[in-house]
Amino acid sequence: MAQREAVLRLDEQWARIRSGAAHAEPAEADALLAELIGALREPARADAECAARLGLRLSDLAARRFAGGDRAGALAAIEEGMRFSQQAAGHDAEYARWYAWGLINQGVWLSWPLSDGERLPKHPLGPGSESGPSAMEWAAGERARDLTLAAVEVWAALDQEDPVNQRGLAQAKVFLGDRLAELGLAEESVAWAVDAEGSFRRLLLADPGSDESQQAEEALDHIGHQLELRLRFLSFLSLTGLRTRGLLPERLLPQAVVAAHVQGVPEEAIASRLRLEADQVHTMLEVTPWVAVWRIEVRGSDGLWNVQSHPWHSGAEVRNRTAQDVGAELAHRFATSADYPGDGAHWRIRVWWHTEGDPAGARFRLVMGPDGPVAPTS
Repeated sequence: MAQREAVLRLDEQWARIRSGAAHAEPAEADALLAELIGALREPARADAECAARLGLRLSDLAARRFAGGDRAGALAAIEEGMRFSQQAAGHDAEYARWYAWGLINQGVWLSWPLSDGERLPKHPLGPGSESGPSAMEWAAGERARDLTLAAVEVWAALDQEDPVNQRGLAQAKVFLGDRLAELGLAEESVAWAVDAEGSFRRLLLADPGSDESQQAEEALDHIGHQLELRLRFLSFLSLTGLRTRGLLPERLLPQAVVAAHVQGVPEEAIASRLRLEADQVHTMLEVTPWVAVWRIEVRGSDGLWNVQSHPWHSGAEVRNRTAQDVGAELAHRFATSADYPGDGAHWRIRVWWHTEGDPAGARFRLVMGPDGPVAPTS
């Protein structure tokens, strides 16, 4: 008993350093955490609290390793920690929360190579894209998705009358949406994000002005931004599917209408499938801009494609225009410009929405040769 109490006092000392309530130099903190992890191992075999705290402290070790650039070391530590956390999770709701957050962090670190510097999907088109992830990175991303789904299930099993558990579940759904987006599963990612958005709105309404509501507002801002970006990767079939399921919020309908129009879907079909009036669709297209980004390249005698300078490698905000419209106009302007390489050359155009990226994500593609188009235009 005395040994257990000593270990828990050591854990409390670490918790104060971790929270900033007490100060320790980095080397001293590292030594204390290593000592604590070692001291917890033996009692963790039979004591649920010690097992839960060992899982938590191995997660702390993983976070410190990850912050230091040691992703492999972080993953090894969190993998071990989750075994202890899972062992303790069924004994207390707080231990289950710790386990759920550990699973989410493990998912974030596993999926790290699939996101860019702004934590947006680096390969949102899935494994078929030209600059897609390695097989190992993709497998890690899939495991990250599964671990995050497990975290959602842990939170969902807790008492949902408790606002802490409600917020935890909503946050877990946001993370699951992120993991799905990284795997190119845009429709599923939107569905989970919209679900999470509804949960945060309920939390905001339940206790306005509280710290909880401020956190909900911050989460809603993040989700709203992510949803707007993810709509760019949805097919019209996915958009209509989300609308049918009630997972396309009214405020996102203008963006959804533009997403469909960029793909070349006629206004009548957009109105019919998204259950809107024709004049609503027309107005949305007139007032909602999208950013067309393009690149024109000419193939040199060495067979390499050379990117042309501005204005052939640029972008602009446009309204009520499809990607086909933008690409066709660019093709005409280039073919009648002083930069045109002549009818015997090969040249190509790609048009993206919002940002230049993987060729597979271009909304318009055209390759021209001496005999005319040599590839599909979209």
